[in-house]
Amino acid sequence: MLNIAKIKNGIVIDHIKAGQGIKIFNWLKLDKAPYTVAFVVNASSDRMGRKDIIKIDDTITIDFPILGLIDPSITVNIIENEVITEKIQLRLPERVENILTCKNPRCVTYTEKYIPHIFLLEDAERGSYRCEYCDEIRFAGDFR
Repeated sequence: MLNIAKIKNGIVIDHIKAGQGIKIFNWLKLDKAPYTVAFVVNASSDRMGRKDIIKIDDTITIDFPILGLIDPSITVNIIENEVITEKIQLRLPERVENILTCKNPRCVTYTEKYIPHIFLLEDAERGSYRCEYCDEIRFAGDFR
């Protein structure tokens, strides 16, 4: 059995779909972190079968809407003095701004670079978002 030390103060990103943890690890640039990070791949899970886990031995700022776009089933545990003080259950955000980009050449955001790319959640089951300006459909996994 793999044994990883407890975190005194930090964050545990849990219930990541197996294989998706590397996206989060890279997005958070944890390979350059000056603190301890544990990245567990394909851990056993009663609920999911297999999952990835990231343990960060520091408190960092995380953009939860982007994390929710990567994998809405994630649970983020905030650890203080070795105790979970907060559990944040992620979900797909209702509205995202400048995370997804519209690919429609007739959209105003395509030619006017100063206009924010705003997408509204259309179908949570499919993870589809609709451009607020032109109704172009993008999916949660399409972010930059």
